[in-house]
Amino acid sequence: MHNVLRLKAKAERRLKGGHLWIYSNEVDTHQTPLKAFQPGEQAIVEAANGKALGVAIISPEQLICGRLISRSTKQWLDASLIVHRLQVAMSSRELWYPHQCYRWVYGDSDGLPGLVIDRFADVVVIQISHPAMEALCQEIVEAVHKVAAPHTIVLKNDGKLRAVEGLDEYVDVVHGQLEDDCAPLIENDTRFMAPVIHGQKTGWFYDHRENRAQLNRLVAGKRVLDVFSYVGGWGVQAARHGASEVHCVDASAQALDWVEQNAALNGVEDKLHCWEGDAFAALKQLRDQGERFDIVVVDPPAFIPRRKDVKAGELAYKRINQMAMRLLNKDGIIVSGSCSMHLDDDRLPDILRTLGRELDREVMIQHVGSQGADHPVLPAIPETRYLKAVFARVLPTR
Repeated sequence: MHNVLRLKAKAERRLKGGHLWIYSNEVDTHQTPLKAFQPGEQAIVEAANGKALGVAIISPEQLICGRLISRSTKQWLDASLIVHRLQVAMSSRELWYPHQCYRWVYGDSDGLPGLVIDRFADVVVIQISHPAMEALCQEIVEAVHKVAAPHTIVLKNDGKLRAVEGLDEYVDVVHGQLEDDCAPLIENDTRFMAPVIHGQKTGWFYDHRENRAQLNRLVAGKRVLDVFSYVGGWGVQAARHGASEVHCVDASAQALDWVEQNAALNGVEDKLHCWEGDAFAALKQLRDQGERFDIVVVDPPAFIPRRKDVKAGELAYKRINQMAMRLLNKDGIIVSGSCSMHLDDDRLPDILRTLGRELDREVMIQHVGSQGADHPVLPAIPETRYLKAVFARVLPTR
């Protein structure tokens, strides 16, 4: 006998429209109290009239207390379903990316909420953030081995979301070996080593791949500044694709060591210059020294982690982009990125427009990018689309 999660009247509308999330205030807690569920438990979801809507994994103490994993009450999250969904996810990625370097699983979008898997050819990195996935951790590892047979499998379970769910944090190489704690990858014909053990999240950010490809078309002979560079995803590619000079700014000395190693992998170390320090302070220092660049890339961490942070976050985006714009030559290009889901799509272009007026510059938006094909978007779940990248030419006022 399976537990049942009963919804309030009309609360099933979003689910019927294609959404997969159930909020705690949508649950009829008189009939099915959330405290009766264990974290990670699976349950049949019913509309107020008793009609079954599918099966969900439950996080009883969270605002998003349920996530649908199937619209059939006969389909439960188990080893067989995990293998099937890994196969489907892999087939969609390999349509786009031939080097077997991609985000293999992107949570809800691939029918595996609370699970992220990045593939670096023969190295696979798994990140779990939901109790239901943690309970099936061994089955996930075995499914990855069955579908891809990688040389190395890493559990990189140290993300912030685990603490929210009350899960322990740990990092473990559970299959094979990993040389120098890094995984090799190829992105846009550029070689990298991703620090999958000690780096941020899974060690690499595949989401900006297509935006970096756009940048690579523009950089020949240009002087480029890469702010919040991390391991050099933007900057090293720019150097590899013909930039005359690239400056990378990051607060982490370790990240900049990885930048230099990745530059050396591509034979462009002579073009790279690293600046360690807070991005805002570094940009002020560069301006004080009279530095100017043809292209400035600003790709910060999420300034708006929660909806209540929108106002402060928008001010931070405005401030960092203003400082970046001041470092441009008279006819320069700014690439402004945001990974904040809560930043509306039209806000970043609007911030750049406002800055153009304040700085007496003409801002011409030439391209707006989003996440790559390995971060697929479910149309009914706008939250699955989070990444923005605005390419703008900044000219003297006409």
